[in-house]
Amino acid sequence: MACRTAALLCLLAATAAAQQPAPRAAEPARLAAQSLLIALASAGERLVAVGDRGIIVLSDDHGASWHQAAQVPVQALLTGVCFFDARHGVAVGHDEVILSSSDGGNRWQLRHYAPEAQRPLLDVWCGAPATAIAVGAYASYLLSRDGGSSWSEQKFVSAAPAQTSAARSAAAEEQAATGGYHLNRIVGAAGARLYIAGEAGHLYRSDDGGGSWRQLPSPYEGSFFDVLPLAGDTLLALGLRGNLYRSADAGLSWQKIPTHTVALLDGGTRLADGRIALVGLSGVVLVSDDEGRSVRLLQQGDHAGLAAALASAPGQLALIGENGARRLALPAEASGRAP
Repeated sequence: MACRTAALLCLLAATAAAQQPAPRAAEPARLAAQSLLIALASAGERLVAVGDRGIIVLSDDHGASWHQAAQVPVQALLTGVCFFDARHGVAVGHDEVILSSSDGGNRWQLRHYAPEAQRPLLDVWCGAPATAIAVGAYASYLLSRDGGSSWSEQKFVSAAPAQTSAARSAAAEEQAATGGYHLNRIVGAAGARLYIAGEAGHLYRSDDGGGSWRQLPSPYEGSFFDVLPLAGDTLLALGLRGNLYRSADAGLSWQKIPTHTVALLDGGTRLADGRIALVGLSGVVLVSDDEGRSVRLLQQGDHAGLAAALASAPGQLALIGENGARRLALPAEASGRAP
């Protein structure tokens, strides 16, 4: 009887999946590059940005101009994108959407779609050999070993930092009640090291390419939205209300860095000249030339929210966010020192 019941449940699940309506494809938009864009990645020399209503835009001239991808099979909000090389990449988003591309981001194929799960994916990391990890709400964690073509859901497990037994029990009860903390960003560092920035002060590190994870001591209880690895064991953690923290020991201890802003910080990059640029809501751009020990605020006049940045040309940033994509030339005199 148990076997027959299990078979029936499997059949019903398969039937429900088959009846799941296919998502609608993204529509051509004349102002696609000016729409809300959330994530940005390099595909060789090309820049690829993803955002609202399945919009994906591409730039082949360092962010000076953009054109919309020819084929995107969803209209979901896309929140993360990464590339293995100049041609092969992965994008993720709401409705647990996962897309893959084999032509530098011009055409995309739907690889995973589970709107009934109600767990948006928030970011994705591409690494060698053909390994990708997608993370998202309620500790969503999906793994691909074939360059993004197929995916398996994994339970996200991390070794906790040193705690009393009572603290461990309380943390376990809280996580069980919430269904797991949101995993907002996953980034790669040198070698096989990865970091995850999460909600409620949660930071995680893997030293084996995602095979195992450990929770890092957190410098505050607010959410983190990005981690920017620097040279050696140095990294920056970006959070709410202008909270910026620097670690020189791979996240084991932290120093708070004054930012002169209370805007949410959600993206960072390193330029070829060694400077660091961080971006956030309200048009905030922070620049440092001393490995993040101090930052200088370059407030943008339009105060439009920024979501991500990449170095696009010497002294220039490609920026994306609330008002789409644009370039910013950093002033040469920006010292990185607090004013």
